[in-house]
Amino acid sequence: MQKREQERIDDGALSHAVIIGEEGDGFTITTEDGRPATLAVIDPATGAVIESGPTLTGEVWFVAVEAYRRFLVGKKALRIMSSPQGFFEDREPD
Repeated sequence: MQKREQERIDDGALSHAVIIGEEGDGFTITTEDGRPATLAVIDPATGAVIESGPTLTGEVWFVAVEAYRRFLVGKKALRIMSSPQGFFEDREPD
């Protein structure tokens, strides 16, 4: 098995979590001591977790990669959105 190269970001902003972004695997999130962790979206009004787990992590990876792809090819629409199906159906585009 070939060892993959890793590069650490200097001056990372996180205090207690490690996020690894890996081509082909997406994001892996752990605690600082290596235990598995996950991302969560929290409603600031109620404190309730409204999305979490591997599906959220995968979707965040997809949105980040797609935004970067569009940046590389010089497309105007650099804003990439993922939402519940139909959520923005009736809205006019910005």
